[in-house]
Amino acid sequence: MSKAQGNAAIGRTRRRRGERAVRATVGEIFFVFLSIGATSIGGGLVAYLRRGLVGRKRWLSDPEFVRMLSMCQALPGLNGTNMAILMGDKLRGVRGAAAAIVGICLPGALIMMATAVIYAHRGDRAIVTVLLSSVAAAATGITFFVAADLGRKSLSGIGDIVLVTLTVALVNLFHFSVLAALFLAGAIAIWWRRPRPAAARLSAK
Repeated sequence: MSKAQGNAAIGRTRRRRGERAVRATVGEIFFVFLSIGATSIGGGLVAYLRRGLVGRKRWLSDPEFVRMLSMCQALPGLNGTNMAILMGDKLRGVRGAAAAIVGICLPGALIMMATAVIYAHRGDRAIVTVLLSSVAAAATGITFFVAADLGRKSLSGIGDIVLVTLTVALVNLFHFSVLAALFLAGAIAIWWRRPRPAAARLSAK
């Protein structure tokens, strides 16, 4: 198979999966994630990642973003840094992953170092406590909005809704670990979406 044929085959596979063929320089990846890291104030990093990667740059579609986020949540580490590594690697390999992780972590590291010094001297003041509580409330609202929006675009049937409800119940009511709940819900999802004999016969015709 020639290189052109191989690229065409990869393109067809990506189109079937709903993936986009995008290109970006290492510098562009760095500055996009630097911007996300510098502006994701108040928590809710998933919302800022989606706005930057799906809304502005259009490097991902919503289904791709959900798949990538699911992988990030199933692996150790922070969702934001995991997403940066996966996205950077998808675009430019190891160099892209390195640029993305440095970009997203650098602003927060510098700002938190300065904030720690200030908090050590002024953290006992009432105004600081009020500000932190307000930021926490805003972050909760942002996270809820993103979860609802992604759910609206990604959940396609009653089975998906049942799996979401089951996962929430396992974590919040039965106190399963997140990893155990994901594995159990994933196993059920694989069984639920398994190829049916009738569908297999129809596809063979």
